[in-house]
Amino acid sequence: MQGIIDYIAGNSLLILDVSATVLGLIYIWLEYRASIYLWIVGIIMPAIDTVLYFKAGLYADFGMAVYYCLAAIYGYMAWRFFGGKDKHDSAGELPISHFPSRYILPSILVFLFAWAVIYYILVTFTNSNVPITDSFVNALSFIGLWALARKYVEQWLIWIVVDAVCCGLYAYKGIPFKAALYGLYAVIAIFGYYKWKAEMLKTND
Repeated sequence: MQGIIDYIAGNSLLILDVSATVLGLIYIWLEYRASIYLWIVGIIMPAIDTVLYFKAGLYADFGMAVYYCLAAIYGYMAWRFFGGKDKHDSAGELPISHFPSRYILPSILVFLFAWAVIYYILVTFTNSNVPITDSFVNALSFIGLWALARKYVEQWLIWIVVDAVCCGLYAYKGIPFKAALYGLYAVIAIFGYYKWKAEMLKTND
């Protein structure tokens, strides 16, 4: 028993990495299918990520993981209840739609502001050695998660960028399973975009 405890203590980063990766695979599969249950996994996975990122020194990701837990609750509520019954599909969920053009400029401004704020926090209050990249992916993830909660098909395009950058970032920080997961995410995001687009067109026919 003591040997098991010692092993877990000595390999905690790897164990957390693998656990988060398994949940991440379930999450992206549910997102690909546009299943509302992705938000349930979206609460559990960030809880594990908070510990993983803190241990890896990815402090912006740590903060975003906390945000993801709260955002997952919002996402579930948005898919299930927001917009009124007349704007929900036969399953009672928010349908897939396009990202409204009126939100593009505000989203860009929010992204740039968030990037600057997160970067400032990292360089001022932490010992992060990847403040530009860490703050970039988290600021962009903020927009991506909001777009996912609103079920906009273009959220996949945002995640393609985030996932590709995260793949390299996590490999550099020594969490290879998470890096491989995000590399897979980037590929799935491409297919997810076309699948959601086809589903949207089918619904609008």
